[in-house]
Amino acid sequence: MENNNITLRSEETAGGSVQIADDVVAMIAALAAGEVEGVSSLAGVITNEAMSKVAMKKLTRGVRVDLLDQLVSIDLSIVLEYGYSIPETCRKVQEKVKSSVENMTGLTVEDVNIRIAAVHMTKGK
Repeated sequence: MENNNITLRSEETAGGSVQIADDVVAMIAALAAGEVEGVSSLAGVITNEAMSKVAMKKLTRGVRVDLLDQLVSIDLSIVLEYGYSIPETCRKVQEKVKSSVENMTGLTVEDVNIRIAAVHMTKGK
C-alpha cells in the first residue's frame, strides 16, 4: 500500500487545508468491516478478539485504497465465519464500510470490492 495523502476538498477556513493519509482511510474500512457479524478478520490479520492488540499497520494488511477525483475505491480481503451467508455478509460489509468512510472523511466511496480469502471454522462446527 502506498503512503499517499488524500487532500479533502473543504470550505476555506482560517485553519487551512485538511489531509488524510491513505492508511487512515484503510484503518476506518478495516475497523468497520470487523464490526460486521460473520466477519472473522481481514486476510493477513488475526481474529477480531486480538485486533486491539495488533499494531495498527498490520490491521490494514487486507485493505487497499485508491483515490481518483475525491472518489474512493476500497478493496477488502476478508475471512468469514463458517455458517454465515456470504452474499448477505458481504452486502453488510459494503454498506458499513461505505457509511463509515463517508461519514468520517467526507469523501465519496465509489465502490467496496470484497474478496473472500477464507472461511474460519470454529471448533464446535
